[in-house]
Amino acid sequence: MDNKSQLIPKLKSLRLSGVLETLEVRNRQALDEKLAYVEFLERLLEDEIERRAHKQLVMRLRRAAFTGEKTLEGFDWSFNPNLNRRQIQDLATCQWIERKEVVLIVGPSGVGKSHLAQALGHEACRRGCQVLFTSVVKMLGHLHGGRADGTRDRRLATFLRPDLLILDDYGLTSLRGHQPEDLYEVINERYERGSLLVTSNRDYGEWPAAFVDNPLLASAALDRLAHRAHLITITGASYRAHQRPAAVLQAIE
Repeated sequence: MDNKSQLIPKLKSLRLSGVLETLEVRNRQALDEKLAYVEFLERLLEDEIERRAHKQLVMRLRRAAFTGEKTLEGFDWSFNPNLNRRQIQDLATCQWIERKEVVLIVGPSGVGKSHLAQALGHEACRRGCQVLFTSVVKMLGHLHGGRADGTRDRRLATFLRPDLLILDDYGLTSLRGHQPEDLYEVINERYERGSLLVTSNRDYGEWPAAFVDNPLLASAALDRLAHRAHLITITGASYRAHQRPAAVLQAIE
């Protein structure tokens, strides 16, 4: 039996089986470079730390439920040159998440709000934060289902637990029934306890209108959102419209 075969059960018992992925390479380097035993061990442990960090990042990204790999590296800054790039880069440090603050991104459809929101969420995942991305409609539908089967409190906890909750497309539809109460509760429970990022096609001044017949809840909810909030306004044409084939554009026109 060779030395590697003897190591396998020991490494597995210590939950260090990932060391086997780079063991041969590091062993060869140790021989070639005449590394001391401590240096050889340090490199193996660095590999294991890096492997575990990557595994945890992949898990955080999966749990975040992003709709694709939207990153700041992949964001088209040239399409909206008026966007405050310095502000975005400052938010990418994620210090606002540590301070339990809010980011509001508003602008017309197709200008990159969801991409930017998910890109900031991706940065948060890289820095070890737990993130969840969902639409307002989907979240409220999930909470409504919990009222029917008695799981609402457990479902609500799903949206309160992450360090950052990203709510996409606020105001896309009016809030009816229990929806104003549910949205208010999420905002209120996260207020100064966890960060929120909200995107909307509506100007911020139009946000109360989504609450329809509940102006008191609208005032209470939006007052909490606005407190210590960072507002990003994106203007310009739709990026999706820019990518449409000419034949489709002619048909629309």
